[in-house]
Amino acid sequence: MIGKERIRIRLKAYDCRILDQSTGEIVDTARRTGAQIAGPIPLPTVKNKYCVLRSPHVDKKSREQFEIRTHKRLLDILEPTQQTVDALMKLELPAWMWKSRRLGKNTNSH
Repeated sequence: MIGKERIRIRLKAYDCRILDQSTGEIVDTARRTGAQIAGPIPLPTVKNKYCVLRSPHVDKKSREQFEIRTHKRLLDILEPTQQTVDALMKLELPAWMWKSRRLGKNTNSH
């Protein structure tokens, strides 16, 4: 890639251990190909709480509460090479993770 470009990767998962493991794989792959890394930056965890009736017909006051936590991490790969992009595209990550990638110009002038 030419110029000051970057790849921003946002990862989301329900399990923080698998998220940290996948983030480590991405960081190792990017460093092996000679790119600079900013992160991983932990973003705020989203907690979704659900309240469900225990019985469908009686006991309206009897309820169960469930919580799902969505953990997030942010990675910036600064000045990626073509080898970095190819290696990241070939990287196998768990299916239950959400990934979003964005290529863009780096607005910071160093």
